[in-house]
Amino acid sequence: MYAQFSDPPFKIVFNPEGNEPADVCIPNISPKERQKRMRFGIIQLAATFIILAILLLVGADKLWRSPLFALFSAGAVSIFQALDKT
Repeated sequence: MYAQFSDPPFKIVFNPEGNEPADVCIPNISPKERQKRMRFGIIQLAATFIILAILLLVGADKLWRSPLFALFSAGAVSIFQALDKT
């Protein structure tokens, strides 16, 4: 059977009681590795914002500021991984 455009979208249901085996989240990295990822993420974000401030003060073109998205993403992903324990 094919999904129709009129069908309602799938819903993600969260189970706060955690009485299902699929609701269990087991951390797969050690606390030391989480610290390392958090430290990397914070340093990466700080460096990105410093570079952005310098580029804004110099008046660099938007094209020169666009690669900062990759640096910002790397820092944000590291922090999210540390907080999610994955």
